[in-house]
Amino acid sequence: MSKSARNRAQRNNVLTKREIPWGAIAFFTVIGLVAVVAIGFAFMQSRPSSSDSAIAGLIEKDGLSQEHTSGAVQYETKPPMGGDHDPMWQNCDGRVYDRQLRDENAVHSLEHGAVWITYRPDLPADQVKRLKDKVESVEYTMLSPYTGQDSPIILTAWGKQLKIQKADDARVDSFLRSFVKGPQTPEPGAACSGAKDTP
Repeated sequence: MSKSARNRAQRNNVLTKREIPWGAIAFFTVIGLVAVVAIGFAFMQSRPSSSDSAIAGLIEKDGLSQEHTSGAVQYETKPPMGGDHDPMWQNCDGRVYDRQLRDENAVHSLEHGAVWITYRPDLPADQVKRLKDKVESVEYTMLSPYTGQDSPIILTAWGKQLKIQKADDARVDSFLRSFVKGPQTPEPGAACSGAKDTP
């Protein structure tokens, strides 16, 4: 048998014929792409958003004390952004309250990473409803009326505050994304339920 005939016979031999495993290549390519996308997404979620500090109108306060006290506290802002507070936190697991909360309990919830949304008692019902729907869909939030505040709606986290006019303001979502259990939280991982359940 000639050399060229022998080579042809080897190429046609099923046992020595090597096929490219396209199915396996495609499978592992897809798995690799999914892993890259998942890792990239996780990385982007873990990074603080560059827009956190760029929320228009954001008020920030550092150096807030964290002592427990059973007495009344004179806070600098209404609602307060942090400071000494009651040993019992206000339940803040997407909780809607129809009466004003005691500041000292609500501040303890802020220490745990909650966002407290307050509104003037005369806020139109459709605006209140929009805020209720938002709070009930986001953990570590609470909503209550607040007499005497200087803006129709105020969003407060520990050391962060935003005053807005309307419930459909796009900054509401930005504030919640940035500060619900955000990097400002003094006690990350602390509970937001199992404590004070009434105003």
